[in-house]
Amino acid sequence: MKGFTLIEMMVALLVFGLVAAAGVAVMGFSVDNQQAVRGRTSDLGEFQRARALITADLQQAATRRTRDDAGGAPRPAFAGGGQGPLLALVRRGWDNPDGAPRASLQYVEYSLDDGRLVRRTGSALDGAPLGRPQVLLTGVKRAEVSFLTGGEWLPAWASRPAAVLPEAVSLELDAAAVGEVRQLFLLPGGGK
Repeated sequence: MKGFTLIEMMVALLVFGLVAAAGVAVMGFSVDNQQAVRGRTSDLGEFQRARALITADLQQAATRRTRDDAGGAPRPAFAGGGQGPLLALVRRGWDNPDGAPRASLQYVEYSLDDGRLVRRTGSALDGAPLGRPQVLLTGVKRAEVSFLTGGEWLPAWASRPAAVLPEAVSLELDAAAVGEVRQLFLLPGGGK
């Protein structure tokens, strides 16, 4: 009878061990890669959702002035940059599926709060406090807006009593999810 020698068995076990170790390493790399892709996809999804919401708000911008929750002097219909919120506007098209007694217009503010881009809305146009902040993006290092009117970019905007909208809005973000990004949004009827 002829069998395997001890050395042949040791060599076979060594080869099997090397193949198994390589397989485990490849599987570990694959799992790490998959987690990284999921994280990046989640970050990009968060950015795309924020961008879609900002686009929808700006596309529905209205020239309606409002009053704050204290009923003070009228706020501009559209404002941003400078002091105060990053962007403040009244938008049309606020869904009302339950038929509540309220307007289809909604006051919206965007601001940078502790590295988070947040959106806040009012339950009514005049005299209502802003609701809880909706966090759109996290890890935001910088957010700046500028406004196009008459071929010139302005660092701040506050519509006058005539309630004129800018032609376009530029939003520059430096966020962990996407790095440095400049987005341009056209406004309906801007400059009129």
